[in-house]
Amino acid sequence: MTSVLVLLRKDFAHFLRNKAAVVLTFVIPFVMIFLFGQIFGINRKDSGPSGIPLAVVNASANPGAAKLVESLRAEKSFRVITEFTNSDQSKRPLAEADLRALMEAPGAPFRFAVIFPADLVNESEIGLKFKIFSNPRNEIETQTVNGLLQRTIFSNVPQLLGESLKANARNFIGQAAFQRFNRAVAEAVAAAYGGDPAEIEARISAGDFLGAGVPAATAGAAPAAASSSPASDVLQNLVRIETVQVVGAKVKSPAATAIVGGWAIQFLLFAVSASATSLFRERDAGIFQRLLAAPVTRAHILWSKFLYGVALGLVQLLVLFFAGRVLFGIEVEQHLGLLALVCLFAAGACTSFGMLVAAIAPNPEAASGLATFLIMFMSAIGGAWFPITFMPGFIQQFSKLTLVYWSMEGFSAVLWAGRSFVEILPILGILGGITAVVMSIAVWRFNRGKIFG
Repeated sequence: MTSVLVLLRKDFAHFLRNKAAVVLTFVIPFVMIFLFGQIFGINRKDSGPSGIPLAVVNASANPGAAKLVESLRAEKSFRVITEFTNSDQSKRPLAEADLRALMEAPGAPFRFAVIFPADLVNESEIGLKFKIFSNPRNEIETQTVNGLLQRTIFSNVPQLLGESLKANARNFIGQAAFQRFNRAVAEAVAAAYGGDPAEIEARISAGDFLGAGVPAATAGAAPAAASSSPASDVLQNLVRIETVQVVGAKVKSPAATAIVGGWAIQFLLFAVSASATSLFRERDAGIFQRLLAAPVTRAHILWSKFLYGVALGLVQLLVLFFAGRVLFGIEVEQHLGLLALVCLFAAGACTSFGMLVAAIAPNPEAASGLATFLIMFMSAIGGAWFPITFMPGFIQQFSKLTLVYWSMEGFSAVLWAGRSFVEILPILGILGGITAVVMSIAVWRFNRGKIFG
């Protein structure tokens, strides 16, 4: 038994000396649990997404439309945008004519918009009209936004419908007859459900159409919550919501187009990181000493590794996208030139990341542990796993510092939005800048490290 305990202590001592193993066992799971907890809102009062940019255009003079805007502002999941900034930095209210250009532009400030048109409440017909513009690049985010929008809109529908019915009734039967009608309805409601007829009549006259005699939970429920009832069906027919997909309407396989890029860049990071850590194996095998004895410099070795990683990454990304073409019908051929360009810059950024990990790690085990942690972290907050709008605001700020985020932006710009070369230049510039900065640090570390010693 003593021998077993000695060997057990030996194993624990060996484990504790291996910092990479400790990090993989304890640190990475702890960080990922924390990150997932933040994404899913564990222990937060509001567990939904926060700060999703939503443009709101209010062209209606009806007071109910202003109340709708305030209801959207009160929804924590949205960051409501109602103003347009001119070239001279002056501001004016957003108009429907502004939306399409803003949503189609690279780096669009929002991907969803709701319009309350001038005829939101029309005196010539009973019912309400809304418009929703969208760029549904992420299916999860789109469904969440649509659900929140419908919940907020339908919670204000009873009052607006009451105003619509009141306006139409006045037009068709006259004010005096309409007041007699309200009084008769109020007396009938009071007789059936109880209450003060005068108070019920005042509520009906104020436009509280469904709330006069219907329990509050039913009157304010979203249509999805009561979709099985005939009253809900009638309500949905009275509320006409026109949806307009501004970007990606012609994409044949939208779900796969949005997902494949994120997974492809994650697999590429693992591949180039493993390739970069091969520097340690070549050092231990004495290959560097033999190469440096020839007319070869350290810079030659490093740049050859970099070019190898870029070439490998480019081929891997294109193969994965063509796999998506075969399996899911992603339209690759039509965008092959620009897609290959984005893949080239993304491969450069990923390779520089792998080189940096190898430059700062003392051994291959530490390099592997550090790479695994950073890849999972960047993939999680960069949008490869979840929409970044599902994360707290402070994490969203870090998302734009990751190469995963900008690589996915490049893939989406080409495959989803069909951008031109000029339009994707800012994304290529950012990926190129990441590559230059990270690779410079890696070369500086390599020249001062012991990997060539």
